[in-house]
Amino acid sequence: MLPNRRSTFVAFVAVTSLFFMWGFITVLADGLIPRLKDLFELKHWQAATVQIAWFVPYGLLSIPAGFLLARIGYKRGIVIGLAVAALGCALFFPASEVRVFGLFLAAIFILGSGITLLQVAANPYITVLGTADGAARRLNLAQAFNSFGTTIAPIFSATFLLGDHILGSDEQAALTPEALVVYFNTEAEAVQTPFLVLALAFGALALLFALVKLPRIIGAGSTSRHQFKEVWANKRLKFGALAIFAYVGAEVAIGSFLALYFIDLEVADAIRSNATLMALVDGISQTFSGQSAAVDSKGLVATFAIFYWGSAMVGRFVGAALLTKVRPGALLAVFGIGAVLLLIGTAVSSGFTAMVCVLLVGFFNSVMFPTIFSM
Repeated sequence: MLPNRRSTFVAFVAVTSLFFMWGFITVLADGLIPRLKDLFELKHWQAATVQIAWFVPYGLLSIPAGFLLARIGYKRGIVIGLAVAALGCALFFPASEVRVFGLFLAAIFILGSGITLLQVAANPYITVLGTADGAARRLNLAQAFNSFGTTIAPIFSATFLLGDHILGSDEQAALTPEALVVYFNTEAEAVQTPFLVLALAFGALALLFALVKLPRIIGAGSTSRHQFKEVWANKRLKFGALAIFAYVGAEVAIGSFLALYFIDLEVADAIRSNATLMALVDGISQTFSGQSAAVDSKGLVATFAIFYWGSAMVGRFVGAALLTKVRPGALLAVFGIGAVLLLIGTAVSSGFTAMVCVLLVGFFNSVMFPTIFSM
C-alpha cells in the first residue's frame, strides 16, 4: 500500500536532497583529476584511476547493497550510506597532509562506496514512491536536482581545486625548505577545506535521516535470493541494465575529462577575448562562490563545465514535463539520437565549436538514466 500524499511529499523532498548531494560530490571528485594529475605528475591513464576508484564500488557493492537494504530497509541504508560518505570525505584530510596518491584513491573508494549505497537506496525508492505510470516523471524530477548539484559544483571546483598554480617537481626543488613547507600547507588546505565541509554536511544529513520518518516501501527481509533470481530472469531488466551500463560509461567519460578536453582544445584564450562570456562566467562564479572566475586557464575552463551540467539540469526538467504527454521510450530514442549527433559534431570540429557541441550533449544525456531505470 502506498503512503498518504503528505508523507509521500516529505519523503520525496528528503530523498531528493540526496540526489543533489551526490551530484555535487561526483563533479567535485572530477575536479580532483586535473589537480592530482599535476600534483603527482601523472599521465592521463594514471589520472583516470581516480574515476576507477570512484566507480569500482558501483560494480562491487551494488548487489550486496541491495541485499543489505532488503534486510534493514531504505531508511537505515540511507543513514549508513551517508555515514560512509562522510568518512570518505574526512579521509581527504590525512591524504592531503601526507601527499600520498594511494591514500587519495582509498578516500575516493570509501566515498564512492557510500554514494553507491545511497544510489541503490534512493533511485528505486523514488521510483516506487507513487503510481507506476508516474515513475519516470518522478525520477527525472529528482534527477534534475542531482543535475543542479552537478551544475554548481564546477564553480567550487574551479575556485578551490583548480584556481592556483601547481608546481612540478623541478619547481619544488628550486624552493627553499621554508617556502616548500608553505607550498605544501597551501596545497593541503585547498583540498582539505571543501571536503571537510562536505564531511560535516553528510554527517548532518545522516543525523537528519536517522530522525525523520520515511514511509516504508519494503519491509526488512522482504527480498530473498530466490526472488532476486526471478527478477534477473526478466529480459526487460537485463536489457535495461545493459543500456545503463552503456550510458553511464559514456556520461562518466565525458564528465570526467571535460576540463582536460577543454584545456586540450585551448579555448581559454577565446573565452577571455569575449567580454560577454567572461562577464557571464564571472557572474556565475561570484554568485556561487563569492569570488571572481579563476584567471588560471584550468580554473577558467573548469568553470565553463557548469554549462554542461546546467544543460543536463534543464533537460531533466524538460523531460519530466514531456513525460506527461510522451511515452518514455519515444523520449529516450529522440534524446539518444541528439546526443550521438552532438558527439559526432565535437569529434569532427575543433576549438570553440567542439566545446559548444560537447556542452550541449548534457541536455540530451539528461533523461537517459532516470528514464531507462524507471522503464
